[in-house]
Amino acid sequence: MAKDRNLLWVLTMACSVLALLCSLPVFFCGRKVKLVVYIPPGEFMMGSPDGEEDRDSGEGPQHSVKISKGFYMGVTEVTQAQWLNVMGYTGHGNRFRGEDLPEDSVSWDDAVEFCRRLSKKEGKSYRLPTEAEWEYACRAGTTTRSYFGESVSQFSDYAWYSESSGSKTHRVGTKKPNAFGLYDMHGNVYEWCSDWYASYPSSPQTNPTGPTSGSSRVIRGGSWYTNARSCRVASRYYHDPTHRDTTLGVGFRLVLDLN
Repeated sequence: MAKDRNLLWVLTMACSVLALLCSLPVFFCGRKVKLVVYIPPGEFMMGSPDGEEDRDSGEGPQHSVKISKGFYMGVTEVTQAQWLNVMGYTGHGNRFRGEDLPEDSVSWDDAVEFCRRLSKKEGKSYRLPTEAEWEYACRAGTTTRSYFGESVSQFSDYAWYSESSGSKTHRVGTKKPNAFGLYDMHGNVYEWCSDWYASYPSSPQTNPTGPTSGSSRVIRGGSWYTNARSCRVASRYYHDPTHRDTTLGVGFRLVLDLN
């Protein structure tokens, strides 16, 4: 009897997981069809160590962060086709045009509104990642300056940045992914995070969401315009949340909460 109950529980859980996976939205509206991927809970060291090459002072102090709950994250940055599908109009002055290209000139406010509309449309909870979730997902278990290692010579295999982009954005998902299966975490376009920008704490954190107020929101990952230094995992930058940057290229990537 106990074995039967255990088997029933396993089958029920398997069916629930399968149903969830089948209900996940398509996040790539171009030539391929890809879904969000699951990012498991875990702990990591956020920021860069004192001795990391090209380190900026804003990347420290390096501190322990625990992500206690798993989440789903978009395999790629939100594309212009996805934006049109959800918002009903083309993006605000994209510098480069193409349905499989990432949105490249959106403000933080624009990105949050996209999340709100998609959540209402799908009946699920979409949002921007916290800065800690973003770095944790980008690292995918690594501790190096890039999710593929320390060598800058490999950067062109994984990122559209100043030395490989030809001065433009590119179709998402065409470079090599990280260990979680996420593409373009380095380069192509910067990505908005939900946090206000501020100095890091030195003490260990659990599920940090940043300060409660500020003047600028965090952007991460570098872009087609920036060099390898600015595309490192720990590199941080910021913008006014109302600003639509047509120079650097700023887009976003979604998180889907588990309910």
